[in-house]
Amino acid sequence: MLTTIREVTDGLVLPACSDRLGVDKLETGLPDTAITAIATAFMPTQHVIEQALKLGANLLIVHEGLYYSHHAHRLDENDPVYRTKRRLLEESGLAVYRCHDHCHKHEPDIIMTGLLESLGWERYVEEVLPAAAVLQIPGMNLPELGSYIKSKLGLAYLRVSGQLSGTYSRIGVLVGYRGGGAMAIPLLQDKRLDLVLAGEGPEWETPEYVRDAAHQGWNKTLMTLGHAESEEPGMRYLARLIQNKHRDIPVHYIPSGPVYHIV
Repeated sequence: MLTTIREVTDGLVLPACSDRLGVDKLETGLPDTAITAIATAFMPTQHVIEQALKLGANLLIVHEGLYYSHHAHRLDENDPVYRTKRRLLEESGLAVYRCHDHCHKHEPDIIMTGLLESLGWERYVEEVLPAAAVLQIPGMNLPELGSYIKSKLGLAYLRVSGQLSGTYSRIGVLVGYRGGGAMAIPLLQDKRLDLVLAGEGPEWETPEYVRDAAHQGWNKTLMTLGHAESEEPGMRYLARLIQNKHRDIPVHYIPSGPVYHIV
């Protein structure tokens, strides 16, 4: 018996939550279509959509939205970029399902789990909080830690603010847009952290806090991965979870790639 898009996407909905949560929904496509193959990705870029079609997928499961906004798109219907992308989806019949909130509400957080696994840090987790993980890793200086993370995640660069000459062993991890002051600053102090590793956040909040902290002599540092860089490992992990559940369906992970380039 063929598996439908509805059966796969319903399996991503947490039983303890409402039928649909927040922004998670089928953005395009028909739910009762039989699945040929599935692809997952962090961002449904035009390139990712084209790659999914080349792989024979008719369901693309993504973490972020299609049209450049966390909520419903606000682009002019006549915008040429929007129209070209929408036309490709309509003509191909590719179904796009956004799986954002349920990934983060899952216990443990699927996106966080994927990042920690990619870093090889699962055994160092001391505490898992609703929006963060607290780790006790073997102490490293900044060049050692930076090189390790870049190697594990395949990154060209990292951004760092705060104390640059310390030794770091107590680490807080915040994926995605959780690096703002409201989350990161209390985490730094309450959990006695040396460093917060975050996706991103406002530059005038946590980065400036750790700059002042370092000036005062505290060993407090923020290391910023980038939003996509912190969450792509989670969507790769989600592909594996889906494959384990639907072994008769090909499941592919498609990297979105870096959105920024160094010049």
